[in-house]
Amino acid sequence: MKLITLNIWGGHVHDPLLHFVANYADIDIFCLQEVYHNAPNRVSTDDKLVSLKIFGELHRLLPDHTAFFRPVVQNIYGIGMFIKKDIEVLEEGDIEIYNNPTYNGRGPRHHRNLQWVKCKVNNKVYSIVNVHGLWNGMGKSDTPERIAQSEKIKVFMDKLDTPKILCGDFNLRPDTQSLKIIEDGMINQVTLNNITSTRSVKYYPKTERFADYILTSKDIIVNDFKVLPDEVSDHLPLLLDFE
Repeated sequence: MKLITLNIWGGHVHDPLLHFVANYADIDIFCLQEVYHNAPNRVSTDDKLVSLKIFGELHRLLPDHTAFFRPVVQNIYGIGMFIKKDIEVLEEGDIEIYNNPTYNGRGPRHHRNLQWVKCKVNNKVYSIVNVHGLWNGMGKSDTPERIAQSEKIKVFMDKLDTPKILCGDFNLRPDTQSLKIIEDGMINQVTLNNITSTRSVKYYPKTERFADYILTSKDIIVNDFKVLPDEVSDHLPLLLDFE
């Protein structure tokens, strides 16, 4: 099977993003972050354009996939998965991993959730977990909130009794304790493969080059892992070929 994870940046790089997804329509599982779904207005406070119905637009390009959207702000903004219809979805849901009690409904300091799917392919059951980690405006280093978030993710991952994949935009540096907590018992494909950046050069000129990861349990057979060069967001797509 093949999986792509990508922070789509609210669909800001709109036409190239649609073209990218159409070109990769044979991918079995898409795990996406920063997704708008039938939104009357945007959540972001900057001046960049976004696509308020990007989830539906992508779904129309993927008619052979089942769509799963898990909102985190006002039922209009969050994370989502598209899973090929020939993959049997046994269960799906989400859990809260961070809560900001002072969040006013605008900006990136919102609550955070973890989206999960348990699916069956060729009599083998997998758990796929999609995460968009806390952004606090202070870089991607450790904070007490990030440590607590990682501990919640770790507790959830440890309860899964299947081969499992954890992916998404973690908003973490590779050397953080927050990442080490969720790496425990897993294989970090980004560090294993000596990846030097998961960010777009064109849309992300800052020096910090890491945010996105795919972690696999030891019983996942990885045939290939790569960071794709397509610049359709300020993040780059990560592709995993596994069984």
